[in-house]
Amino acid sequence: MLNNSYVVGFPRIGEQRELKKILESFWAKKCSFKEVQKIASELKKRHWLYQKDAGIHFISSNDFSLYDNMLDTAFMLGAVPKRFQNLQKEELYFAMARGHEEATAMEMTKWFNTNYHYIVPELSADDIYKLNASKILEEYKEAKEQGITTKINLIGPITFLGLSKRIDKGDPYELIGKILPLYKQLLQQIAQLDKEVIVQIDEPIFVKDNETKVLSLIKPTYERLCEVSENIKIIVSTYFEHSNEATKIFVDTPIWALGLDFLHGKENLHMLSTIEESGKKLIAGVIDGRNIWKNNINKTLQLLNQITKVIPKEQIIISSSCSLLHTPFTLKYEEKMNPEIKNWLSYAVEKLDEIKLVADIFSKDLNNLNQKEQKLLQVNQEASESKKTSSLIHDASVQKRIKDFKLFNRTDSYEKRIKLQKEILKYEDLATTTIGSFPQTNEIRKARRDFKNKEISKEQYEQKMKNYIDECVAFQEECGIEVLVHGEPERNDMVEYFAEQLKGYGFSQNGWVQSYGSRCVKPPFIFGDISRPQPMTIDWISYAQSKTKKIMKGMLTGPVTILNWSFVRDDKPRSEVSKQIAIALSDEVDDLQKAGIKIIQVDEAAFKEGYPLRDNKINEYETWAVRDFKISVAPALIHTQIHTHMCYSEFNDIIKTIEAMDADVISIETARSGNELLKIFKQIGYKQEIGPGVYDIHSPRIPSVMEIKKQIKLLLKVLPKEKLWINPDCGLKTRKWEEVKPSLINMVKAVKSIREELN
Repeated sequence: MLNNSYVVGFPRIGEQRELKKILESFWAKKCSFKEVQKIASELKKRHWLYQKDAGIHFISSNDFSLYDNMLDTAFMLGAVPKRFQNLQKEELYFAMARGHEEATAMEMTKWFNTNYHYIVPELSADDIYKLNASKILEEYKEAKEQGITTKINLIGPITFLGLSKRIDKGDPYELIGKILPLYKQLLQQIAQLDKEVIVQIDEPIFVKDNETKVLSLIKPTYERLCEVSENIKIIVSTYFEHSNEATKIFVDTPIWALGLDFLHGKENLHMLSTIEESGKKLIAGVIDGRNIWKNNINKTLQLLNQITKVIPKEQIIISSSCSLLHTPFTLKYEEKMNPEIKNWLSYAVEKLDEIKLVADIFSKDLNNLNQKEQKLLQVNQEASESKKTSSLIHDASVQKRIKDFKLFNRTDSYEKRIKLQKEILKYEDLATTTIGSFPQTNEIRKARRDFKNKEISKEQYEQKMKNYIDECVAFQEECGIEVLVHGEPERNDMVEYFAEQLKGYGFSQNGWVQSYGSRCVKPPFIFGDISRPQPMTIDWISYAQSKTKKIMKGMLTGPVTILNWSFVRDDKPRSEVSKQIAIALSDEVDDLQKAGIKIIQVDEAAFKEGYPLRDNKINEYETWAVRDFKISVAPALIHTQIHTHMCYSEFNDIIKTIEAMDADVISIETARSGNELLKIFKQIGYKQEIGPGVYDIHSPRIPSVMEIKKQIKLLLKVLPKEKLWINPDCGLKTRKWEEVKPSLINMVKAVKSIREELN
């Protein structure tokens, strides 16, 4: 049997979020770092054994991280910003990610077009780098002690530089000469580990459109790395899109194999002849590492048949399309799920079995399968067939409404709307608000859990939620915030909450996926046509509004974010699914304004996240994404003010698209990245109002009044006070009240002080 089953990487958070729990215990000073290391070691061993027991031949080490692999790489290279250099070991490592006293955390942004966030390394020409390979070497030895010889995963040098930022404003790629010797030194140390070591070097930067100068780095870089030792076999792995321009160059280097994603980068098929002629191994990403649907093995075998028309079987290794980090851990704990729906799903552990089954079938003729393989293939085929006809999936009434729908835009221009809104709403310049959520306390989580488990009555549950809303409203009024929110105690997650009330959605008990650090999300999944059986937020928002004379914002999650933060059905284009969600939300917007809610925030936190990685595919995405945001708010009358919120994004390239969305106010995260991105709003003459975040909510630090005043003054250098709202960077759900209260009090004090100075 060929060694032909391969996993790019594996989830690290643990099947019961063990890593999350121990990290948060350590940060709360409830346990020692040795206890963190103990749990981490146990998880690594367990994860390796899952893969070994499934029969996977190529298993990774160094795909595990206590926070993030890009952070690990910066740490390995000694790329430590000066503000942290008085710290050591784990204190230094976590401070870079989370901040420390007066030292702000490093910037965080999305890993390509996924919902995973990475820590952005900060580099400069003055840096002095020094290798620390201990984590990598020790993990390989740990696996060997378990009888498992791993491939070692590394973030490639070109991708590392491409995803970093030069704090001295230079080109990150100019530093290749400084870090490449450290990569060579690393490979020299790796070469001492075994008679033969396979190293997977991830270079996903090449699935984007790259300049010639970036592509020109490939050949000299990999010729130097491949010359280190004959006992190292280098695999270069890309994923999430095609990397054809880079593939043409990589085949002319001494690397052993190329890993390509044939599901999200179908254009990789155009490179088959080039790869075949090079004689290099092809790591064929044919099992989806980004979605939860059971693999349709017949379709996969058809794809592989297409590949083998050009490349011989013995040159091909069957792989996940990318790391399984982006999928939940295992279906084992999904005890309450509809069995019909569960039969359509596959999480990371189940995908191991799929990879092995496809690899085994691929290495044989279909007529030569053993009884077990025949049975597994039959079960898979039956699951695929049941999806085609299930009444759970197909809803004729939804399909008819989509076909007949006509309301695509608001009827009045922004200029008319904002003039009337300012007269009616009477908010001051530099109006203060928050993004939506307040801390999710243990008591609130317990109440939701108890109600779900039927341990408390509906009346008891609702009273607990109302008590929390009362406290949120009272605090905001007391500290002087001008536009209030109800705090969202009833919401487990900004997507899941709405998904639970939309027909066509499914939910998991344990479908957790790492978002960043210890932060995990449990994305719902869309399996069928989407509709809204009844109002979703009216009762809670109306109750909150009844408790104050101030304006209470209605809070909704936008259609594109609901789509991008869900696992989406694979039998219908994403654009059609998004439109179904948008039409359902438009009903909610109309109901909110009819209930007297004057400001409605429709968050599109993940709008940029869904962007295609290739420029030639962007226009199609923007067209339907803007269409669906506008559909969702189209019922809003002239006096109803529509806000939206976007998370960490580079807006320079999409500013015209944001303008086309036609929201009245947009709030954005800027605290970690400074005010550079605001300049583009000024340059294009952006008409609408903007709420740039004045402090970073992803750090436990409490900003001082002076710090926030300084930030506001920087904002005023870019935009006039008439256009500015003042708010935190993002929702406050993940923070503690003892951090939130003084931070917001300081924010309001800072605004009052600035207003006095301006007057």
